[in-house]
Amino acid sequence: MSIPRAGDPPPAASLEARSARRPSIGIMGGSACDEAAYERARRVGALVARAGFVLLCGGGTGVMEAAARGAREEGGTTVGILPGRDAVESPPNPYIDIPLYTGIHYARNLLNVLSSDVVVAVAGGLGTLSEIALALRCDRPVVLLDSWRFDAAGFEPPGHLYHAADPEAVLDRVRALLAAGESGRRDSRPAGQVVAGGAATD
Repeated sequence: MSIPRAGDPPPAASLEARSARRPSIGIMGGSACDEAAYERARRVGALVARAGFVLLCGGGTGVMEAAARGAREEGGTTVGILPGRDAVESPPNPYIDIPLYTGIHYARNLLNVLSSDVVVAVAGGLGTLSEIALALRCDRPVVLLDSWRFDAAGFEPPGHLYHAADPEAVLDRVRALLAAGESGRRDSRPAGQVVAGGAATD
């Protein structure tokens, strides 16, 4: 049996397993939210579960709890990526099936993003803003629902940033992105690699 080397294409079996994997949809939002945002997040979670996707969130309260609750109510699977080392430091909300304790606090926001095929932000504060920025930087598609606005002078929103008017529109966009193969990394070049014309990605 040959030993795979760096740069070798993945075996066909691993590609088949990846294509058969259920997509993970990351729902990002604040640990505190008003009733309207809670119900929107709950509805998004329910729709994600009905579509057969795994719901991933930060595992805490507020929008995270609402989204996980909606998914669980529809029989879906929920994953919570928590900032603390254990349930004492970071108690997961009661709707999390699989709690993952990281012990890296705010840095776990990057794990939230990289573990999601599509990132959905519902309302949210500074933590959500950091997850949106990380997702865009890591080429994850982002769908915003009543969340941060990016209309500063001189800022050109990237092509993988989308807005949705309601939870149903969120799911429509998620489905379209997955069907088009736009989930996960949209560009497989490593950061900093020079592309045609001498420009570098960073």
